[in-house]
Amino acid sequence: MVLQANDGEQGTSDWIASLTYKSHATADPSTTDLDLLVNRARARNRSLDVTGMLLFEDGCFLQTLEGPPDALGALWSSIKQDDRHNQIEVLSEHLVSARLFSDWDLLLDGRFDKAHRQAGIAASVPPAVAEHVVRLVELSLNADDLGINASIASFADQGWTSDAILSLLIEPAARALGDAWLDDRCSEIDLTIGLSMLQLAGHAVRYSTSSHTISNSHYRILLATAPGEQHMLGTTLLADQFLDDGWQVDLAFPESEEALTNQMSAQRPDAVDIGLSDALLRRHTIAQLRSTIEHSRMVATEHPTVISVGGRLFAEAAATALSVGADHARKSLAGTSVRIAELVQQRRKG
Repeated sequence: MVLQANDGEQGTSDWIASLTYKSHATADPSTTDLDLLVNRARARNRSLDVTGMLLFEDGCFLQTLEGPPDALGALWSSIKQDDRHNQIEVLSEHLVSARLFSDWDLLLDGRFDKAHRQAGIAASVPPAVAEHVVRLVELSLNADDLGINASIASFADQGWTSDAILSLLIEPAARALGDAWLDDRCSEIDLTIGLSMLQLAGHAVRYSTSSHTISNSHYRILLATAPGEQHMLGTTLLADQFLDDGWQVDLAFPESEEALTNQMSAQRPDAVDIGLSDALLRRHTIAQLRSTIEHSRMVATEHPTVISVGGRLFAEAAATALSVGADHARKSLAGTSVRIAELVQQRRKG
């Protein structure tokens, strides 16, 4: 049963229900079958004011749906009776104050959609830059660390700023590596090595504080990967940025939510950034991320902390900080230290 809002609870009467489940396809659907399924679902969802995301991969469906509790309850009853899938397992069921997929009647992602992903580089960066991103990906998949460093250094020599190199080269290349793994064009080891080499090359891109007007030497930030997250590209590159901007920086790669909250309690930082993968969307971790942030708030009651989140999910999808309870969702690594410094200043004045 989908959760119902209790009008008697202050502030929850306008909240919506959110449901995530996974299931197994009873038959292997073709691209045409999936297109037909999605087109019909979009029309139905639009009429019910329901939004969401559907992922199909390796014979399994993963779907998140969000909308008015009554409408979502009726829809869920229909979905459970659909004979195109079985072994249905509810992963999360919540009332939320904001939609995560507000712009999508239903977003479909799956390995059959390779053409869209392969065109993603060109869509995410200016055409003149796309070929350079493709080259970085090729170098990464060939484990050519010297080539990657030389390529990044050449752009710096041409006068590219740190922000431009991050947002136009390194971040799009990381996302393209994730797509290569999804499309079986590389192994998980290839993906991990490629991200590591981009990370090392990115360390050469140093930030200058000369143009920043905010003095941050008395600010402290904890840069952490989300509990259990294996990809640390964004978190480690942020460390360079915050150190160059004068922050006191601590790094954490926690295996559990408890480990992260214990470190927060001990260090009492002014801000925390929790990073998901910069290569993969990690939509299935949204409920856990929301829980992590809720518990982080509890340990920070005596020392209010600005909480930021980041990763590919927040760079590409219509995700918001509000949907997971954070104060800030970074769409890019570029300029993050300045924005969080502004939020810390506002928190201190408040």
